[in-house]
Amino acid sequence: MSPARIPGPRPATEGERSGGPRRRSLRPTGKLLGQDARRHHRALILQQLFSEGSNSRADLARATGLTRVTVSDLVGGLIEDGLVAELGSPVETRIGKPPTLVGIVADAAHIVALDLSPDDRMIGAVQDLFGVVKARVELPREGRSGAEAVRLAVRLAEELRAATDRPLLGVGVGSPGVVDARGVVLDAPNLSWRDVDLAGTLHRELGVPVYVANDANTAVLGEHTFGEAGDGDFMLLRIATGVGAGLVIGGVLVQGHAWAAGEIGHVVVDPAGKPCACGRAGCLETVLAVPRLRAQDRAGLTQVGEVLGDALAPVIGLLNLHELVLAGPPDLLDGPLREAVDRVVRERTMAVSTADFVVRTSTLGDDVVLAGAAVLVLSGELGVA
Repeated sequence: MSPARIPGPRPATEGERSGGPRRRSLRPTGKLLGQDARRHHRALILQQLFSEGSNSRADLARATGLTRVTVSDLVGGLIEDGLVAELGSPVETRIGKPPTLVGIVADAAHIVALDLSPDDRMIGAVQDLFGVVKARVELPREGRSGAEAVRLAVRLAEELRAATDRPLLGVGVGSPGVVDARGVVLDAPNLSWRDVDLAGTLHRELGVPVYVANDANTAVLGEHTFGEAGDGDFMLLRIATGVGAGLVIGGVLVQGHAWAAGEIGHVVVDPAGKPCACGRAGCLETVLAVPRLRAQDRAGLTQVGEVLGDALAPVIGLLNLHELVLAGPPDLLDGPLREAVDRVVRERTMAVSTADFVVRTSTLGDDVVLAGAAVLVLSGELGVA
């Protein structure tokens, strides 16, 4: 599998030696420059180990198409850096000299992941290279916005950095609003942020690489890499205080020409509906956001699901998506709302388009954005995800 490219920017203990479950990679985008060849080849090795688990050097050569000499050189460098360790020989081997397996050392470095999307708090975690959570911190927002909210995010990252004794690979952030490729939050009304260089601020304060993306885009990356996404194209709908969508099409994260792809929460579904924070009336967010859903009974949730199905059917039919993943409180989403979405989408599209279509909730639960924030760092720093 190819190393992920998301447009934007010691000896192992036994517990560290697990290659982990199979993980899927995003298709690379962009051209490979000659001076980046070694970094690219190194990423191919790491991606194979990340997605498939431990391999021998010969296995890596076959899987990546690199020569055995190149693979041995790269693996040697990764071992010196502490990212990879030799794990010994497999239990069952063929006649002759048994191969030596190598694998990623999960705790070679840690990642700080932040989820800034909840309305009442900021959530963070320290994760290892396989996304396993090592520590958590939550800080109440208490109405903070603007510069105060930026300072709170910095404080959260600093507390998490202090919670690990491992080298820090980087910081990944899922933020509400429209976020550009530099990690600048162009517009996040709920936090009163406009043109806030969040990546730059965190980098200056912590001195490590920082990657920031929209929370729905971050969530779809988490589902793609660590969740149960199938092999087809899919949409993840992130439902919290606001509503946003992330799309993976052809193995690539779709961001849009102005980094605003997936802003479906402000698509008007009822021109005579309730006022929205964006200044219009009847946006999808006015009926689907969690505070609205909490006020609904079973019949009300079914009705909201029908509205959502109407809004999404043209997109699902046009793109022939394989899955729609709902990420948010399962008690609200996994029941009459999900069932209504599934039914209406099928009623509004050709049968051939939705023959294998699936509507489900995310298996990652509330951690989906944190998982995706780790993917931002893994992709940006190691070329894997």
